[in-house]
Amino acid sequence: MEITSQDFKAVSSAKLKDEKLQKALFQAKDGFVVSRAKVIKDLDNFEDIRQAASEVRDHCLAHLDEYLEAWEVRAQASGTVVHWAESYEELNAIVVKIAQNNQVKKIIKSKSMVGEETGLNEYVEGHGIEVKETDLGEYIIQQAGEYPSHIIAPATHKSKEDVSELFAKKHQRPRLNDAEKLTHEAREILRPHFLDADMGITGANFMIAETGSTVIVTNEGNGRMTTTMPRVHVAISSIEKCIPTLDDFALMMRLLPRSATGQVISNYVSMTTGPKREADLDGPGEFHVVILDVGRTRVLGSELRDALRCIRCGACMNHCPVYQNVGGHAYGWVYPGPIGSVLTPAYNGIENAIDLPNAATLCNQCGVVCPVKIPLPDLMRKLREKQYEKNLKSKTERWSLKVFAYVAIRPQLYSIVTRVMARAGKILGGNSGQIKRMIFVGQDWTKHRDLPTPRGRTFRDVYLNKKKTSKR
Repeated sequence: MEITSQDFKAVSSAKLKDEKLQKALFQAKDGFVVSRAKVIKDLDNFEDIRQAASEVRDHCLAHLDEYLEAWEVRAQASGTVVHWAESYEELNAIVVKIAQNNQVKKIIKSKSMVGEETGLNEYVEGHGIEVKETDLGEYIIQQAGEYPSHIIAPATHKSKEDVSELFAKKHQRPRLNDAEKLTHEAREILRPHFLDADMGITGANFMIAETGSTVIVTNEGNGRMTTTMPRVHVAISSIEKCIPTLDDFALMMRLLPRSATGQVISNYVSMTTGPKREADLDGPGEFHVVILDVGRTRVLGSELRDALRCIRCGACMNHCPVYQNVGGHAYGWVYPGPIGSVLTPAYNGIENAIDLPNAATLCNQCGVVCPVKIPLPDLMRKLREKQYEKNLKSKTERWSLKVFAYVAIRPQLYSIVTRVMARAGKILGGNSGQIKRMIFVGQDWTKHRDLPTPRGRTFRDVYLNKKKTSKR
């Protein structure tokens, strides 16, 4: 997938003015945030569970080579064909080769973020093989010729009216305005594809080293049909998805659905361990797993390693005030929100996503809700430091930081400058109580928001005044 993260400022400005998008984002926020809050209350020991999950993920990352080798041995023993890919191109080529070897004409596909990373659909279709997304959100996106705006709800930026218009155009059927009927229509359209597809492709939420299994967690039956009905099943994953044991998986499942969709458990949890056996009633004749690196090993050995704990729940973006206002497409790549602001520059180079580490208020909502305790604000700060070290900041910003540093380490000068700024700010705000437009350093900040007028006194002045008063 092409990276357009360098356009974040321009795109996000446009998204803020998109009334339809703003309405859709508001509705999505209410559903995700409120639902999560309700189910988290049911866990008396939620913080203990988070800590345990974080420790499991850290342990696995520290011994990732051992667990991946253990997983491969057990997977192969169960009949799974294991492939390793170092690049997007290599993964795509492996999938096409498997399809060609099995004379595949049609592929049904369950949602996969790795597939979005590699641009798998376009590559496969370029080799004359039909691909049908079967997750409802992904199906909507595919029909619209777009890419996901959220890792859990790909079409969260679409309204019911948008989907109604799209289906009427693509399906050549009368327009429907009821969400349940639209879902039923999609089911009718997709059902024949499930029946005659030659290959199914899924992602993998986890790979379990203890059993050599892959696991997908879904809320629609499409995932289970994709893994069992076609004669060939290919799961695509990435190296950091490996966890040690089934007990660890059970631990993760106490957190993943609650954090992702506000559910105690997802509707479907599908575990695949090898192809169909003689006694099995269903399942593929061949099962392949393709495991991708592309930047993960580099991140594993860097100070951004904590980001690889991610279990792709989407909670960080649901609670992020920036994502809530600009949506996922503004981030310009597969992973939006706070986790995208770390993973995109980490995987693709910080020079290709210069604005993303700064696309956050550092309010730490993302860190508080992350089920595996990824310190996202800290990681974004580290990326900002790298930007400065690599001279990727604008001259104005670098000059401003140097001036601030010079003033900040000189207490007397800092006191004088802040007093002047506090008084100037009060004058600039006037009687309105809001500064509508800053000049120089703050001009970008006030393009889309007002700055509250300062009281004309610094915290230092107020503190010293109260200290003097208390002594009287």
